[in-house]
Amino acid sequence: MEEAVLPNQTSLVTYFRLRGLSVNQKAQMAVFFTFLIFYVLTLIGNILVVITINYDRQLHTPMYFFLSNLSFIDVCHSTVTVPKMLIDTLSEEKLVSFDACVTQMFFLHLFACTEIFLLTIMAYDRYVAICKPLQYMTVMNWKVCALLAVALWIGGTIHSVALTSLSIKLPYCGPDEIDNFFCDVPQVIKLACTDTHIIEILIVSNSGLISVVCFVVLVVSYTVILVSLRQQISEGRWKALSTCAAHLTVVTLFLGHCIFIYSRPSTSLPEDKVVSVFFTVVTPLLNPIIYTLRNEEMKNALNKLMGRKEEKEKK
Repeated sequence: MEEAVLPNQTSLVTYFRLRGLSVNQKAQMAVFFTFLIFYVLTLIGNILVVITINYDRQLHTPMYFFLSNLSFIDVCHSTVTVPKMLIDTLSEEKLVSFDACVTQMFFLHLFACTEIFLLTIMAYDRYVAICKPLQYMTVMNWKVCALLAVALWIGGTIHSVALTSLSIKLPYCGPDEIDNFFCDVPQVIKLACTDTHIIEILIVSNSGLISVVCFVVLVVSYTVILVSLRQQISEGRWKALSTCAAHLTVVTLFLGHCIFIYSRPSTSLPEDKVVSVFFTVVTPLLNPIIYTLRNEEMKNALNKLMGRKEEKEKK
């Protein structure tokens, strides 16, 4: 295997070293088994949500269409970082090639940005459903939903290509150690042997601005929804509040990380790794739990799906 270039060499770095979460062997084993469980549960939970929504025709609505997209993105988002991290916890040299690092950054930002746009669209969907119920199926028809889905993936791709391109163009001649358990733009550009001040400003104005603007839009949307709910009957109000509370929890956890990491210059803080763990490992698992345990329609659909499977096994 080709070794990473040392800091005192002048040739380009071909490998980076990931510092990981801990250097303690016992702690690494605990991290491995904990995150392995989290990852397996994330896959099972999100895939089950997608299967349930596709299986039950009563869930073929715009809200659940976007929810199935969210579960699909969470599976992809978690898979970008967690498997590599699990492998690294069992190895002494946590190496990642330059090309693999760039690829990881591309898909990390693709799925993260796409999820931000999706959460914003889901907030708009809830706003129309609660505040303009009579116009809901006209405003959020399937053609509109399909166009919105295509638009959010295009937006995520453009964002990811822009950030990745900025990182690739920089010269890397050492040091080669990334202070994290995965490759991300702020940590990687710190290793460039050139002034990255302008690049950092572009990252803040891109990722940071997207996160903040979407968060403001979401807060405004939910404020309008809450004001509207005051005029509705109690049963409908509590059902809507339950849906909005679940959505707002996901938004806070996900966008909180993005604002914390990308709305400031590329400086390492002790809290960065903890926040990154929630971003890549915990949040993708919480999404299916929040949306299923707080949603009667999803729970009923899951019971139907499990009941049908049990009947087939008996036959």
